[in-house]
Amino acid sequence: MESIISIKNLSKAYSSGLRALKHIDLEIRKGEIFALLGPNGAGKTTLISIVCGIVTATEGAVTVDSHDIVQDYRAARSKIGLVPQELTTDTFETVWATVSFSRGLFGRAPNPGYIEKILRDLSLWDKRNDAIMTLSGGMKRRVIIAKALSHEPEILFLDEPTAGVDVELRRDMWALVRALRDSGVTIILTTHYITEAEEMADRIGVISNGEMIVVEETAELMTKMGNKQLTLNLQEPMTSIPLELLDWRLELNADGHELQYTFDVNDERTGVPSLLKKMSDLGIAFKDLHTRQSSLEEIFVSLVRDRE
Repeated sequence: MESIISIKNLSKAYSSGLRALKHIDLEIRKGEIFALLGPNGAGKTTLISIVCGIVTATEGAVTVDSHDIVQDYRAARSKIGLVPQELTTDTFETVWATVSFSRGLFGRAPNPGYIEKILRDLSLWDKRNDAIMTLSGGMKRRVIIAKALSHEPEILFLDEPTAGVDVELRRDMWALVRALRDSGVTIILTTHYITEAEEMADRIGVISNGEMIVVEETAELMTKMGNKQLTLNLQEPMTSIPLELLDWRLELNADGHELQYTFDVNDERTGVPSLLKKMSDLGIAFKDLHTRQSSLEEIFVSLVRDRE
């Protein structure tokens, strides 16, 4: 698939000695939703800020739709919409005026019909004549998103877009993100809500201490890195795990009413059949069993912990 953003050997070092990014190589595919995950201070916002022309890289190169972000800044930046973390909309301007002005900043001809569509999609139409400073925090967040979309960008960066927002806005925004992706817009998001990344993203990149430690299709990452847990609800509680079952490294939970077995989903010999047979031989009966695969959050924590 064609790349719309190409990042080569990107590094950022500050005068304090902090190395925020270390030799990042990354290709963002046209039309995908790419989730960038990492703990606080990992380098997510720095990476986004460099691509958007807000921060200057120490070394490396970035192209946006084949436009170099330094040598051809105006063309590269016109392709991008940015929704930052911080609210910077405490102004006397109305919602309509500020969104329309943002469109003009990128040299776009006026298009009242398009501005109206954005405001309606973000439930801002009824607030179009209100001064932004009078709006609630959630409504101000919607205005920031509208401003980022005003010039019809081909790429949209969402930096922690749902941090501290209400459930209604989160639902509206993800519906809008899906619609934008369906129309061909490339979405790059950072989030602390890892379940959102798992649900929304086509691919996931994990960054830690300024290094990109994994880039993978979401489903493949879940398959490769995930474990499964088999939980057996016992007919009779156990006080301890029998010696004959120690090879499976079981855990005894729920006051002895549950046996839990964790295994690698990629291991052809998970040991589940032999475990069940051994339990039958020992006369250990169970009422029910169920399996659960590791969540993306558990995989993410494991990846970052392994790098520390």
